[in-house]
Amino acid sequence: MVAARSPAAFAARRPRSDLVTRPRFHLAFPILDVEETRRFYVSLLGCTVGREAERWIDLDFFGHQISGHLVDDKAAVPTNPVDGKNVPSSHFGAILNWDEWHALAERLRNAGADFLIEPYIRFPGQTGEQATLFIVDPSGNGLEFKSFRNEAAIFAR
Repeated sequence: MVAARSPAAFAARRPRSDLVTRPRFHLAFPILDVEETRRFYVSLLGCTVGREAERWIDLDFFGHQISGHLVDDKAAVPTNPVDGKNVPSSHFGAILNWDEWHALAERLRNAGADFLIEPYIRFPGQTGEQATLFIVDPSGNGLEFKSFRNEAAIFAR
């Protein structure tokens, strides 16, 4: 099995022209504790830290910028039934290549991650076949990591 790459290593392997022609996204999300957030995203997921202050932290999340902003209270996130599972209606994540997804799933299992939705293959043998898993960060934010067996099918109907 291929070793999982950190988000920074993932970004570094892309050709420089991709960084110029393909925009990266920025996502801000609520957190309850800056240090717990740092430990989770850096130690477990392999993110690197960018700028930070007392009440926020920027992270390199697979070549994209995510910013955790400290809040005093966070409401529960409603779920939506998808493929027979309760998916948090508010979540974010990354689409990895097939080997990287399997390596991340194994790393999460070995770390004793509490899966919101265990790793599994959705839509086997169909257009859009994908591996997916859901975890939550220490602040209760839903994270989905997925991989498409055929990357050309990411937006297939």
